Amino acid sequence: MSQIKILVVDDESRMRKLVKDFLVRKDFGVLEAANGEEAVDIFVENKDIALIILDVMMPKMDGWQACKEIRALSNVPIIMLTAKADERDELLGFELGVDEYISKPFSPKILVARVEAILRRTSGISQEEHLVAGDIELDISAHTVKVKGKNVDLSFKEFELLNYFVVNQGVALSREKILNNVWNYDYFGDARTIDTHVKKLRSKLGECGDYIKTIWGMGYKFTVEEE
Repeated sequence: MSQIKILVVDDESRMRKLVKDFLVRKDFGVLEAANGEEAVDIFVENKDIALIILDVMMPKMDGWQACKEIRALSNVPIIMLTAKADERDELLGFELGVDEYISKPFSPKILVARVEAILRRTSGISQEEHLVAGDIELDISAHTVKVKGKNVDLSFKEFELLNYFVVNQGVALSREKILNNVWNYDYFGDARTIDTHVKKLRSKLGECGDYIKTIWGMGYKFTVEEE
């Protein structure tokens, strides 16, 4: 069985080596890039990259631009690394389709745990699982969504959020519970993360976005209205 490939992008060779060493111990294959331009080139050349760990501050092309260019090509999961702990940066990352956001300094063990959690969710589900909720259809193995028969392009995290809602139809879900189950227990975020993703998800689902009901002061509930 071939190794799962992960692309590590950081202009600091010491940081790349640190992350690579921890990933290799878990038997991942690791590709490296020292800047955004190099990262995009490597991604284009290697279609089987399963996940990208992407630094923000880099020469030639920063992480934001690299994320934009990669997102134009693929919904591959992206974990963004930054030296800043600015809430605006975090929200920008999610707007660009970043799946996880980690501020430096960080624990390499926590980073690897998040990598494994994302990959479990993308590859560890039954190949035949298919979910239908009203006019929404999810093909779990293909990671695709159709709304009223038309394909809708969702980011990895938007798909996971919709999947969680559909599986828990009719259940009132607190923001904390959604964070714990969709972003994993070790995500240090807050309600704005959930609200930003729900807003984008509703928009992409069109009329079916109304299935996601807001429970003020608590969270959300996914309900399909019976006609």
